[in-house]
Amino acid sequence: MTEKLNLHETQVGVVGLGLMGSSIVAALLVAGHQVKAVAPLPADAADAIFRINNQLQKCREAGLISYPHEYYAGRLTLSEDYRTLQNCTVVIECVIENIDIKASVYRQITAVVKPETIIATNTSAIPISVLQKLVEHPERFLGIHWAEPATMTRFLEVTCGNLTAEKHAESILRLAHQWNKEPTFLKKDIRGFITNRLMYAVYREIFHLLDNGTAQKEDVDKAFRYDAGSWMTLMGIFRRMDYMGLKDFAPIMENLFPQLSNSTEVPEVMQEMVRNSARGVYNGIGLYPYAEGEAKQWEDAFADFNRNIHHLAAAYSADKVKEQVAYGPAGTDRKTAKPRIQKEKK
Repeated sequence: MTEKLNLHETQVGVVGLGLMGSSIVAALLVAGHQVKAVAPLPADAADAIFRINNQLQKCREAGLISYPHEYYAGRLTLSEDYRTLQNCTVVIECVIENIDIKASVYRQITAVVKPETIIATNTSAIPISVLQKLVEHPERFLGIHWAEPATMTRFLEVTCGNLTAEKHAESILRLAHQWNKEPTFLKKDIRGFITNRLMYAVYREIFHLLDNGTAQKEDVDKAFRYDAGSWMTLMGIFRRMDYMGLKDFAPIMENLFPQLSNSTEVPEVMQEMVRNSARGVYNGIGLYPYAEGEAKQWEDAFADFNRNIHHLAAAYSADKVKEQVAYGPAGTDRKTAKPRIQKEKK
């Protein structure tokens, strides 16, 4: 892939149709692909159509698609037969984080696809350099890490393993823009990639605050929602530091870094969650208490929020903010005094 692909004529495969795999299938259908979806487990296939249709309906409500449901259904092939992947340009593996299971999946994928077919994993935990050793022609293997819901989030993380040919990563980066994503690119394979490393550093510190009695869960969540949560989608971390003027960060780091947790242990609270088979909103056992039916309420709230933030993120991208340099304060046209940043067209 050296140029933009005609998405409508390009087949992409997805293997593994759990929650994340179904979401990826829906995102690829929305982008315009013919999607070949393989369910290694019959249980996945039974629920996959419902999950995919649910994602497509949410896209329709968000104004992201205009074709009727039958159009997307006609471009989706769902099967338990790996041979359905034989003409795919890219195949994305999305099964559980078990190396033996992934190895079995890769053997079945490589047995049917072309040598030049790019094979990718959605893993967020296992190094790409480890997994690509399980694949014939490992230079065409890389990580494509999506975020749930794949249809709404602009996030996509492309990661090279030690053996990945950069040309394949560049092809996926170009393709990601056609998927309406803002991809990040890791040339070096690091455990946890970018997002997990950032989030687990936060998790370690918030449990440290709980364990030593400094703050309660509710207060930690409020601090995150109403401070960092109010600017992160717009700026990101480094641009926020620039926006704040930089001068105070070095002395604060000098004084605060030694006070932060550097524990390597799983927090006792999380060990208790494991012992109690906690699944949060899905079984009512979690860090917070949940009444019956709350899982659906949170699902609906998250879907509504994602619709709004999807359009906000598009309207206030870095490129669009920079476009306002020629205009007046706060992004206003000097002649008309009207805001120049507009909502993304549906």
